[in-house]
Amino acid sequence: MGKDLYEIGEVPPVGEVPPKMYANLVRPENYNEAEPGKAFTVEVVETPPVGRNQVLVSVMAAGINYNNVWAAKGIPIDVTKVQGSIGQPTEWHIGGSDASGVVYAIGENVTNVKVGDEVVIQAGWFDPEDPQIQAGVDPGFTPGYKIWGYETNWGSFGQFCMAYAHQCLPKAKNLTWEEAAAPTLVGGTAYRMLMGWPPNIVKDGDPVLVWGGTGGLGTMAIQIATHFGGRVVAVVNSDAKGEHCKKLGAVGYIDRKNFSHWGVPPHWTKSEEWTEWFQGAKAFGKAFWEALGEKASPKIVFEHPGEDTIPTSIFMAESGGMVVICAGTTGYSATVDLRYLWMRQKRFQGSHFANDEQSAAFNQLVIDGHVDPCMGEVFTFDRIGDAHQLMNDNKHGEGNMVALVGAKTTGTKDVPA
Repeated sequence: MGKDLYEIGEVPPVGEVPPKMYANLVRPENYNEAEPGKAFTVEVVETPPVGRNQVLVSVMAAGINYNNVWAAKGIPIDVTKVQGSIGQPTEWHIGGSDASGVVYAIGENVTNVKVGDEVVIQAGWFDPEDPQIQAGVDPGFTPGYKIWGYETNWGSFGQFCMAYAHQCLPKAKNLTWEEAAAPTLVGGTAYRMLMGWPPNIVKDGDPVLVWGGTGGLGTMAIQIATHFGGRVVAVVNSDAKGEHCKKLGAVGYIDRKNFSHWGVPPHWTKSEEWTEWFQGAKAFGKAFWEALGEKASPKIVFEHPGEDTIPTSIFMAESGGMVVICAGTTGYSATVDLRYLWMRQKRFQGSHFANDEQSAAFNQLVIDGHVDPCMGEVFTFDRIGDAHQLMNDNKHGEGNMVALVGAKTTGTKDVPA
């Protein structure tokens, strides 16, 4: 007879599902805008149910992403209300949008994985029986599309997580559990941004500007763009981080601390103030040319800071080029100078995670060794809140942070007995 509850790091035999599990969760009454790390608490909850197109995975390791900083703050949305709209519990949120683990149970319709398979989970949550999706609409354009572990419950910050079977991808055999849990959300997001919006996709020789080069998104963007022939210039805040980007494949870097024109620029009618901002943007453009080694503008600008940087990104992009954005970590009220968009026929493209094909394509790059997961600090399960606080305060190290769940120690690759 199995136990009703297993301790963290103690994994049941494959296929044995206990009725209870530990989760490091967030309750709405604990949302904390100033200190989101304090919103997380370890509690015992019921193990999630599994629908006919879904799977239950024993989580070995869980990736840390900025989306659950937002979840713990309760802004810009209350994620439990979104969960309630799809029939999931609203009294708490079990986040976590990256996982590596082992399949422990499958729904009656599931054929792509079986109990015992080692998998990683990509975060594109949607019902495969949705009529729009069956008609060929990109899942990301449908109302039912959610980011698993952010807009849904039962993510990877529990001993077991529940996802749709189509979210499961094979784990790279050469990676440890924690390495495998590190890159999928940011990697899939970066892949769609750089390769998902033709004709503005990375081509051989293209200059590419990547903001936040040593963060989770940036490290993936540098490697993906370089793999497809792009010449990346990364934006960082120190020479040490710039050198790290060069090791990942960037041809050069820009230290953003050398510039002060960030934020919403002055209105175009205030000529003196606007000219001062414009000189700052021009100086940034010159720094890009110097880092690239050629007087050429970026064909693609890889954006996610948002409010502080969008005006510069729009200015920087090559005529006919694209600024593609997936977040707004510095704020959402970005100013766009329309003259650059219409006169130089630039594209400002929003992008949100990835579809199954794009996630699989990124995962194959990992399996084939073309992309390093860039794993950063590894946390114990009880310190998931600390990891999010570090991310909120921008005090985390390079790469992607991970928390151990079922895996007892770092460096473990084996399936549990």
